[in-house]
Amino acid sequence: MDTDVIVIGAGLAGLQCARRLQRNGHRVIVLEAADAVGGRVRTDVIDGFRCDRGFQVLNPAYPAVQDWIDVDSLGLQAFGVGAVIRTATSTTTLAHPLRHPEHTLATLRSAHTPVSDLLALARWIAPTLRHSATGPRPDQDLTLHDSFDAAGLTGRLRRDVLDTFLAGVLADSSGQSSANYVRLLVRYFALGAPGLPRGGMQALPEQMAQWLLEPVRLNTAARDLQHTAEGVQVSTDAGTLRARAAVVAVGPQDLTALTEAPAPPTHGLTTWWFRSAELPQQGPFLMLDATRRGGGPAGPIWNTAVVSQAAPSYAPEGQHLIQATTLLDRPDGLAEEAEVRRDLERLYQRPTAGWELLTRHVVEHTLPVQPPPLPDASPQQVGERVLIAGDHRDHGSIQGALVSGDQAAESVTRLLTG
Repeated sequence: MDTDVIVIGAGLAGLQCARRLQRNGHRVIVLEAADAVGGRVRTDVIDGFRCDRGFQVLNPAYPAVQDWIDVDSLGLQAFGVGAVIRTATSTTTLAHPLRHPEHTLATLRSAHTPVSDLLALARWIAPTLRHSATGPRPDQDLTLHDSFDAAGLTGRLRRDVLDTFLAGVLADSSGQSSANYVRLLVRYFALGAPGLPRGGMQALPEQMAQWLLEPVRLNTAARDLQHTAEGVQVSTDAGTLRARAAVVAVGPQDLTALTEAPAPPTHGLTTWWFRSAELPQQGPFLMLDATRRGGGPAGPIWNTAVVSQAAPSYAPEGQHLIQATTLLDRPDGLAEEAEVRRDLERLYQRPTAGWELLTRHVVEHTLPVQPPPLPDASPQQVGERVLIAGDHRDHGSIQGALVSGDQAAESVTRLLTG
């Protein structure tokens, strides 16, 4: 045997799985087809700008992050807990009154936050608060759209803010995601102030990989996975490895190449990254578009932000980094640069001709589709000594990826020691 366990995939789930196996006393080899760890959590550094592949944030309120990640060493730079709402005639900053008291009066007086909607939002989130982090029972789960209707959350807070914000978080504008899943995410947003590590989002998986005794084998794709009498064998371009067990922690789209499990459906998005010498907007807040009649974006952009206002390390001194996100479940999710620039000009109310496009990331498999009912998470065993891990086995989030990897490691430990 070359090792006790082979973990295929060095995303968050695979890295946490390997770390837990190591702590449980097992020898581990981690294989990664890409040139760096992280899976979907990657950062491109371009001329001193840090451009994450897909607009992502790290929420320090996630229990798995609190338990297993050294957040302090990441140098988390927090976004504002709120959003700037753009309409055809106004721009309003809505913010958490305790975290941003300077915006309290404007938030409470805003037409986007009628009292009836605030009360309905409290009714909507109450099941998760009553049931702690578990939320209501799966048989009580609804789609996000239907759950808002059931709570009476039908006014401008929903149309102008929540529908657009959550569509960007979920990479899903349909409103058909599990309400229980979204309640959990909103609960963590309420408890924490999401932000960006000083070194970019990729600093998170890099920190996790540093704790492994054997370095991740990069540029080493697993070509085939077979069961043997003693365990498993994995074929790579560099040769064949044998182990007592394996955990497949690849992206959902790559599962069927190594297992008989079907590829879970996913949602996707496109993120555009621009540099500007002039600051287009003050403040560490996400901007949402509520210009369309009835609420929602009037153009392809579902959210945008001057990321360097929240995370100064993402841009060289004196420069500014702007991101804009479109959704691939919409016809304009692959909008051309000219259309995106026109939309940014409308949103920021200033010309963008002087902005330089740094890069554009089309992330087809951003998050797993998670319709109701949200199932109880558990590792998926696809053979006597093979398990699957990933956020598609738990919740589509950093929390879900970490928990899935950890649970898979504990299951493998029971297999090997039982």
